[in-house]
Amino acid sequence: MEINKIINSRRAVYPNQFEPGDISEDTIKQLLQNANMAPTHKMTQPWFFKVFKNRAKGALAKEMVKALKSGDEKGATSNFKERKILDKCEKTNCIIGVFMSRTQGVSIPEWEEIAAVSMAVQNIWLTCTANNIGCYWSTPKYTDKMRDYFNLEPNERSMGFMYLGEFDHSLLDVKARANIDKNTEWML
Repeated sequence: MEINKIINSRRAVYPNQFEPGDISEDTIKQLLQNANMAPTHKMTQPWFFKVFKNRAKGALAKEMVKALKSGDEKGATSNFKERKILDKCEKTNCIIGVFMSRTQGVSIPEWEEIAAVSMAVQNIWLTCTANNIGCYWSTPKYTDKMRDYFNLEPNERSMGFMYLGEFDHSLLDVKARANIDKNTEWML
């Protein structure tokens, strides 16, 4: 698929849209290699990833529910929210945890490192699209309660999860966007 078509076809695809099938370890490695090629100021490469498949994916789902409940002193967390997390993980072939390691001793604003991680995620997303893999990036608030589970250092933080599953992107229409001319000023 050529790059303009890939960019135009990239969409959030949710687990209830995923098709049966396994995403190979080689394909996942390629996604992560492409993520690693994202631009990064002073080559800090602040991203790192944790890949959850099979039983590890189930354990992650249980930990997500536990984290969701831990911030709920009033017991208002619904069974619906718990079931939604468990369902989403069950329907997903692979979950990639996205993390940022804040660079120490280098004068780089945090927003630049967040942007670098976001560009790494975009590279994963575009590679998924090119390989008929559906995905979406979720950034739930409760991940800050999972620091111990992820074994994070003080300068590290979760940036959410990418849920991946087989999907034929040709089934989606290209969504209309605002005309870029409205948001562009030429300074000639």
